[in-house]
Amino acid sequence: MQVALGALLEAHAEFDLVAVASDAEEAIALAATSRPDVCLVDVGMPGGGGPRAARAIREHEPATQVLALSGRQDRDSVVEMLRAGACGYLVKGNDVDELIEAVHAAASGRSTVSKQVAGDLVGELASKLAREDVAAERERAARARIAHVLSGGLLSMVFQPVVALGDGGGVLFYEALARFATEPVRAPNLWFDEAARVGMLLELELAAAGHALAALPRLPDGATISINVSPSTAVSNELLAMLPPSLGERVIVELTEHAPIEDYDEFCPRLVRLRRRGVRVAIDDAGAGFASLRHILRVQPEVIKADMSLTRRVADHRGERALLRAFGSFAAETKAVFVAEGIETDAEIAALRELGVEYGQGFRLGRPERAPVVAPAAAAWTPSSRAVRG
Repeated sequence: MQVALGALLEAHAEFDLVAVASDAEEAIALAATSRPDVCLVDVGMPGGGGPRAARAIREHEPATQVLALSGRQDRDSVVEMLRAGACGYLVKGNDVDELIEAVHAAASGRSTVSKQVAGDLVGELASKLAREDVAAERERAARARIAHVLSGGLLSMVFQPVVALGDGGGVLFYEALARFATEPVRAPNLWFDEAARVGMLLELELAAAGHALAALPRLPDGATISINVSPSTAVSNELLAMLPPSLGERVIVELTEHAPIEDYDEFCPRLVRLRRRGVRVAIDDAGAGFASLRHILRVQPEVIKADMSLTRRVADHRGERALLRAFGSFAAETKAVFVAEGIETDAEIAALRELGVEYGQGFRLGRPERAPVVAPAAAAWTPSSRAVRG
């Protein structure tokens, strides 16, 4: 093949054949020494194949164009060579004129492909563009839906109490939960997940936080609320501006699972700005998702909320009981408040009390309400009981 191709090129006076290689390694070495304008590379050549040769030649000799030759016209081979840096792809067996024209085009920096593969590439490109159009339209529709919610007054808040499990059952604080007045009805987490996908999570979370803070006057006097935000929103300047020092001591920032924390060394110092205003931090869904023990150790929350999947099985399963007991011991050691979420039965309450869990949240203790019934306060929880963490 190399001899025949070399003879063909030498027969044309406009070409100067400088070298012929028998494998990829030799082709790379010869290209480095002779620096040709064009290298014709066989896709299936020994020594690593055409893709290896093309990548190395283009990396070390950017001015050299690589023209791929192959007996195959399958899409994967074409795409692999083009990704490796080839400017063209010819199928062996074509007429001489097409080869000569392809070499001229490569020398001029133009791309070319054989007719046998051009149709496949055009079809693939058309499919890719169609997929991108569909994705772009979905994103536009999602952004429009969220903008409509924000501008149309369709976002509101309800408040669910976190209650002492001991005698008296006083309320420690209320968790603010978003509700969306739209048809068809969608779960709140779907709205926030969609907002995250289209880059509107900060905007939606800040709107929800603003509604929650605006509702404080209709809650029991001195009530504390928790607002759910992703880690990125928690340390944003926009949220900080919404929480003046006079309000901070009545607010808990509850970190949701919308996104993991990528860099704790950057995140934790920025969280100190909230704590200096009296704001406390809660970790939601401990025992599930991103709420791992490492996560809790780095954030050092004032409130740890056990995931409801643990609560559901606490009355009957040793593993969940052991994990809840461990979280409770950790919370006590770090002077954090420990809350079991998702309580729905008396059996769960009894099992949690037996484990020493002091606080709970769930339908059995109180449903989310727009204006919660005034309930006796739980044991005093002074905002200054823990030092600001840095």
